[in-house]
Amino acid sequence: MKEEMVRLAGQTVQVVTVQTAVVGSGAAGLNAASRLFAFGQRDVVLVTEGMGCGTSRNTGSDKQTYYKLTLAGEEADSVQAMAETLFSGGCMDGEHALAEAASSARCFLRLVELGVPFPDGPYGEYVGYRTDHDPRRRATSAGPLTSKLMTEALEREVRELGVPILDGYQAVRILTVDGEAAGLLCLNCKSPQSAKSRWLLVNCRSLIWATGGPAGIYWDSVYPAGHWGSTGAALEAGAAGQNLTEWQFGLASVSPRWNVSGTYMQALPRFLSTAPDGSDPKEFLLDYFGDPASMCNHIFRKGYEWPFDAAKVCSGSSILDVLVFLETKGKGRRVVLDFLENPGGGELDAAALEPQAREYLTAAGACFGRPIDRLLKMNRPAVDFYRSRGVDLTKEPLEIALCAQHNNGGLKVNGWWETTLPGLFAVGEAAGTHGVTRPGGSALNAGQVGSLRAARYIAAKRTQPPLSAAAFLSAVSSQAEALLTTPVAQTAESIQGKVAGAQRRMSEAGGPFRREAGLAAALKEAQAELAQWGRSPVLPQELSLSFRYRDLLLSQQAYLFAMLSYLRNDGKSRGSALYHDPLGTLPNGLSEEFRHSLAEKGGETIQEVRLTKDGPFALVRPRHPIPQREDFFENVWRSFRETGNVDAL
Repeated sequence: MKEEMVRLAGQTVQVVTVQTAVVGSGAAGLNAASRLFAFGQRDVVLVTEGMGCGTSRNTGSDKQTYYKLTLAGEEADSVQAMAETLFSGGCMDGEHALAEAASSARCFLRLVELGVPFPDGPYGEYVGYRTDHDPRRRATSAGPLTSKLMTEALEREVRELGVPILDGYQAVRILTVDGEAAGLLCLNCKSPQSAKSRWLLVNCRSLIWATGGPAGIYWDSVYPAGHWGSTGAALEAGAAGQNLTEWQFGLASVSPRWNVSGTYMQALPRFLSTAPDGSDPKEFLLDYFGDPASMCNHIFRKGYEWPFDAAKVCSGSSILDVLVFLETKGKGRRVVLDFLENPGGGELDAAALEPQAREYLTAAGACFGRPIDRLLKMNRPAVDFYRSRGVDLTKEPLEIALCAQHNNGGLKVNGWWETTLPGLFAVGEAAGTHGVTRPGGSALNAGQVGSLRAARYIAAKRTQPPLSAAAFLSAVSSQAEALLTTPVAQTAESIQGKVAGAQRRMSEAGGPFRREAGLAAALKEAQAELAQWGRSPVLPQELSLSFRYRDLLLSQQAYLFAMLSYLRNDGKSRGSALYHDPLGTLPNGLSEEFRHSLAEKGGETIQEVRLTKDGPFALVRPRHPIPQREDFFENVWRSFRETGNVDAL
């Protein structure tokens, strides 16, 4: 890594020249950096807004899941079977399904060796459990903080390797040369008020985008407050997005932001609605279900089927998401989980539970007492987590809402996780590899596999040195100056209200319940705000927020356009999105806004979206099948000796 100072647009700018820059310090980004070292590319720098920020380090659930090939018991499994499970989620390319299945065990066991405490039995078997959309017991967990433990282990390795870390730098624009990613413009978040140290330019041959999903576009969100994402910058630079319509929404606590999946539901808590001040408690689910047994069975199933699913509204556990939404957004009330009393009051009636629930609770030794007793028996760390965040479930209720949780779409990547912009690789949640539905926990595996494959390809194929600093500056100066000259003033109006307004707009129009008119209006507003960005001065201390706002608007433009285009092309409800259809089915007891038609199963096509100077446009293509590759050992071995089997896919 080489460093020098230059003058650009009348300002002093630091330039860092390096072979590969990794942007983001979550589990995927850290793995990419360490894997590059392992594959022999040592001229690497990691750029991050903050080592303590991001989703990987600050999110989780009851027992946050890592999804991998079965490594215990008699249950048959194979790479092909796991690939077919992933592929069956719809709108997923086969090369990603096969790659994620093939490298899952490799990536998982490496994490074990790095010290992540995944539990194994006395003979070394990594036992598992089934999770959402999973026909086999492939899931495992290191507890509520699995991804945090992964991130910490990977960070230790990166620091031991001596990878340079540029901490406190916000990537605000991807710079291109001759149609390829060639570097970054970054804001120094630690000293945005100083014009002498405000900016950093990164000149590189390859760029790994590990910035997570565009978390900042939603108001109702379980993403940690410090995670915004930078998908807009990649879209602006020319990378295509795919499956931008596909998100995950689920029930989550409001403070702290945390997923209330799994055992939080299987413990059978009581759902209460209250007035904003906490008065007037009401067990509102009873109004819909009528009898406690049906209510309890739906709550239990919610643990297995945690993400909102349009297919489970009319006859399934996702009716709970709708009912919570109606209480909070429709009536302006608060919804809390109460672990101190059983649903419906009184004792737990185990005989009234469906066999799956009764057998599960019995096997766990938890078919007794109150919800808190059952939760402590099954998963004490889930209670300990909230206590560590100032919420004692043994004494007080937990406020929840229906929140954005994960982007199943994202940037389009090939089988080596390179985007449509050459030189730019997207890994982790930034990459749109998942499709409509995915097995619970597969995101953690996808992040490790994607960063492994990106690093392997870069180390083998992208070995040309970066441009000289002078040549780089000559090529990108106009791109950088467009943002370097952002007006700054001490008396500017705060933009916090604009950011909050944009986030609320997205939650209302592009959340789990979508209507054509709402999407069209929201898209128009986002485009209008984007056109006005940069025309008014911003406070120096809000410069970072201003660029986040810009990225948020760029992302919203692409995502809202994707949703609107999908709906106008006869798109139907699927995954975590219920699209209003006036000719569709109205779920029992719900208002007209929930009338919908379900998409036919299959998901054989993928929507792609690009941002151009003329606005966004979309196309639909067939998804790629699972590759049929050579499996005769001698031939694979020979190809590996000759090329390392690193091909342009």
